[in-house]
Amino acid sequence: MSTSTSPAAMLLRRLRRLSWGSTAVQLFILTVVTFGLLAPLACHRLLHSYFYLRHWHLNQMSQEFLQQSLKEGEAALHYFEELPSANGSVPIVWQATPRPWLVITIITVDRQPGFHYVLQVVSQFHRLLQQCGPQCEGHQLFLCNVERSVSHFDAKLLSKYVPVANRYEGTEDDYGDDPSTNSFEKEKQDYVYCLESSLQTYNPDYVLMVEDDAVPEEQIFPVLEHLLRARFSEPHLRDALYLKLYHPERLQHYINPEPMRILEWVGVGMLLGPLLTWMYTRFASRPGFSWPVMLFFSVYSMGLVELVGRHYFLELRRLSPSLYSVVPASQCCTPAMLFPAPAARRTLTYLSQVYCHKGFGKDMALYSLLRAKGERAYVVEPNLVKHIGLFSSLRYNFHPSLL
Repeated sequence: MSTSTSPAAMLLRRLRRLSWGSTAVQLFILTVVTFGLLAPLACHRLLHSYFYLRHWHLNQMSQEFLQQSLKEGEAALHYFEELPSANGSVPIVWQATPRPWLVITIITVDRQPGFHYVLQVVSQFHRLLQQCGPQCEGHQLFLCNVERSVSHFDAKLLSKYVPVANRYEGTEDDYGDDPSTNSFEKEKQDYVYCLESSLQTYNPDYVLMVEDDAVPEEQIFPVLEHLLRARFSEPHLRDALYLKLYHPERLQHYINPEPMRILEWVGVGMLLGPLLTWMYTRFASRPGFSWPVMLFFSVYSMGLVELVGRHYFLELRRLSPSLYSVVPASQCCTPAMLFPAPAARRTLTYLSQVYCHKGFGKDMALYSLLRAKGERAYVVEPNLVKHIGLFSSLRYNFHPSLL
């Protein structure tokens, strides 16, 4: 007499066949150990990781960042106070050829005394230009002071070393009497003034607009040299409206509304999946190649890179200027923007046609113009500047935080 076997009995029999040496069990244990133990332990202090324990570390890390910024601000102040003069006169920090190839325009307002943000930025640019040597002879530092009051101590100090344009010098302060000019529109007008002053004063090939809390990375000049002389000779890049040198790290994850990153994410899986599969079959003594195992390791590696943080894997591209990627830009933000001279003139025209307000700052205005005017813009990855300002020039921030 035949007896029927229940589904539960069949499932139990199959589970009994599983052993510690089976592929399914090993991959399950690997997943649990990686995402439940090793990655959280290794990444709980990584600011831009999904494993970051915000309630444990954020306040302390923010305070440590502020203290370090204060120390670096003091160091930058001493740097300029002790800068030796030449032949009894105060030297210009960096003077390019009569018609510079690149003008580095630093836009500054007076904010949060003690941190000396603009001094940190200019001193780092000066050091990097000195290290760069003859290759950067066509680079010109230029300070654009858009502070309405006369109390901007750091701008006054820098005027001894760097050419300065003062937007409000010798003008009446009627800003408070014009209710239609809000802080966002004023910021845009300041930006237009500084960009226009750079073009009129030097007539360069390129203008790099840098906000006064964006400190350049060590590799900025070799990377720009490579991008502008090699990569931007390509037809689809040559006529770009601008190139962003910074995008917030918190917005650099793969799970974002940017299609190019999805392709990159799949590429990570296609690269690491076969590699990890080969390592697994070799060290676990598995016979031959297995498509299900490769699919597992592709998804495994994609999940690991996303959860640990794409930002940290982008840092590997700093090994060589040729490894930096250039991808279509998104709307946020404007700490460092590179404009070819013809595109800079188009930008001045475009910005004069828009009005900025809360919720529609100059970064969103620039991004909105891309589609409206049929322009293209790009961002370089990883970032070429570090954003050090926790105090906004547009709004009060009584509790500055890294996130």
